[in-house]
Amino acid sequence: MTLIEWLQASGIELPTRMEAMEAGIASALTLAMLAGGVVAGRRIGPHVAGLVQRFAVAHGEPLHARICAITRHLTAAFLLMTLGAIWPWESLAGVPIGLALGASVARAGFQLLRGLNLPRWLAWVFAIVCFVALFSREIGGLEPVTRLAEQIGFTVGSRRFSVMLLVTMLVTVVTILAVTRAVTRITEQWIGHARGLDPTQKLLAQKLASIAIVVIAFFFAMDLLEIDLTSLALFSGGFGLAIGFGLQKTIGNLIAGIILLMDRSIKPGDVIALQSEIGWVNKIGVRAVSIITRDGKEHLIPNENLMTQEVENWSYSDRNVRVRIPVSIAYDNDLKLAQGLMLRAARESPRVLKSPKPTVWLMSFGDHALQHEILAWISDPESGVGNVRSDVLNRLWFLFKEHGIGLPYPQRDIHIRSLPGRVRHENLGG
Repeated sequence: MTLIEWLQASGIELPTRMEAMEAGIASALTLAMLAGGVVAGRRIGPHVAGLVQRFAVAHGEPLHARICAITRHLTAAFLLMTLGAIWPWESLAGVPIGLALGASVARAGFQLLRGLNLPRWLAWVFAIVCFVALFSREIGGLEPVTRLAEQIGFTVGSRRFSVMLLVTMLVTVVTILAVTRAVTRITEQWIGHARGLDPTQKLLAQKLASIAIVVIAFFFAMDLLEIDLTSLALFSGGFGLAIGFGLQKTIGNLIAGIILLMDRSIKPGDVIALQSEIGWVNKIGVRAVSIITRDGKEHLIPNENLMTQEVENWSYSDRNVRVRIPVSIAYDNDLKLAQGLMLRAARESPRVLKSPKPTVWLMSFGDHALQHEILAWISDPESGVGNVRSDVLNRLWFLFKEHGIGLPYPQRDIHIRSLPGRVRHENLGG
């Protein structure tokens, strides 16, 4: 018995010659549409990535690296949807179109969600749902799938939760999350390019806009999911009590961060000193301020600490910082020559400002040295202070060597007032 005879005996209907030809044509056109998506991803994708980088996200973010792939899959999906709409394909011919369309939309959704930093498992679930829905629709089997999904479920109180309802809620929530993140990034990018705001005002506007977008998205999701907010009154009361007791530090840090941005006492790029740690402010987050020190360590300091503790801001109103460099010389040196060499060493250091001019102060007459202090000004404290001292002292060492200026060394005068009798007798030759 041949395969065809076995299929006929089993009651399986074989496609006619016309249906087979139609399926072959649909398969060939499907491959052509997929090839068109590949061409669009290579030719149009870089231009789309440039537009996205300009208006939505910065270069180097995950979404920017996936723009070409998203363009390829979305173009293929658009071409396949057009192909499915221009001709009433039979169910057999709709199989390759449905497979390709479902796979293209699923891959585009996966790349988009991963580019927006949503969890991988959530992106996979969203992609699988899109694939099943589109493939079933193309082969005419979407209604049986939805009917079966509505029959499977459970009841909680007066409300029934079916598989169809849960899938719909999941897709809605994921879509709102994706749209919220995308709108937030676009808004932050637009605010970042605003010319009438300084960096601190831009950061404050970005955070306030992000909070507003999240609040709007929350109420919009509640409306789409048909959740009655009055039923959450008891929950919201308990949640508010939990915030009052358990999350007061978090809320306090959030408010402190907004206050820091509003009064601009600490801004990104400022050089601050906090508890003997000196570094520059990298960013001000919702919970903490990121401070990077000269040794490359990044410290996350809660916003409240910067509000309640004493902080030295070296660049609050003026970025110029004065560096003190102590220098000692011996008493027998030419004082004017030594002080002139100190000024020369400070002026020749590349990071020392010409204005205000460096100066040299005679601080005190020490036990064995004349103690001076070189006062030099710099305008880039985020590049470090110790390296400026080292550069000036290195230059001064060679200048002192060249001009014969000696450095002091400890001296002690010993006065012998009396000696023991035996020692005195031996010294006198007795």
